[in-house]
Amino acid sequence: MAQVQAPEQVPAAPEPAAPASSVPSTAQVAPSKPQEALTPALVDRAASAHVPPQAAFEWPPSTRLTYTLNGYFRGPIEGGSAQVEWLRSGSRYQVHLETRLAPLLTRRITSDGELTEHGLQPRRFDAEQKVLFKAPRRWTLLFGPQRITLVDGREIDAVAGVQDEASQFVQLTWLFTTQPDKMRVGQSIEVPLVLNRRLDRWIYDVKEMQTLYLPFGEVPTYYVKPRREARGGDMTAEIWFAPTLQYLPVRIVIRQDQDTFVELTLDRPPLQAAPDGASR
Repeated sequence: MAQVQAPEQVPAAPEPAAPASSVPSTAQVAPSKPQEALTPALVDRAASAHVPPQAAFEWPPSTRLTYTLNGYFRGPIEGGSAQVEWLRSGSRYQVHLETRLAPLLTRRITSDGELTEHGLQPRRFDAEQKVLFKAPRRWTLLFGPQRITLVDGREIDAVAGVQDEASQFVQLTWLFTTQPDKMRVGQSIEVPLVLNRRLDRWIYDVKEMQTLYLPFGEVPTYYVKPRREARGGDMTAEIWFAPTLQYLPVRIVIRQDQDTFVELTLDRPPLQAAPDGASR
């Protein structure tokens, strides 16, 4: 039976960011403007899938995940692709999620912020969506220490642990890893989440353990589902976290409503940078 491969640690070449076959050995911070990207340092990593539990949580090095995309929108959707990039340098992070369904739709969201003792602390969220025959849409959220500026310019009070649409995936990994009693079937966890025009407290339930049969082998996962249904323009994300792959999300189903959804399925082992301080 095929063995699942965890990300492999290997060195590679300097910036700028290159395709997976040619990437640098350490992540580097771009200029301090929040909309400017960190430069990834990613390489294919292969190791035993049986990753022992860590005594303390360590933020993973810069990581790239690629997915096939299928779904349903007025008919079956096939042949799309998606990519998630987790970039970090020091205490700064960025999360990029891009989905493509050529030539109909391209959507890219980015969270930029800081790593803290309480997990991710977003500072800025940017989104861009391009739909065939329509003008591109762009919107931004700004996260200050006390106030959050929504897409329509209104300000609301910030709350501890608040996340955006992109950062929630990594924050859930942090929460489940630092609170292992929550990563059990039947348990739940709460995340304050800002989606464009309002802040709500979302509850995610750990529904069951499932083994996924991915192109590179079998992967045991925890299936996590938000308690609320997709409605009012807010999309929900069901997530399958893989403990043998650093609790990274190997499957994501994003729903607009019961009849409209996209499904992202990991198509190869993650690409990952060498950890800080690793020998070259």
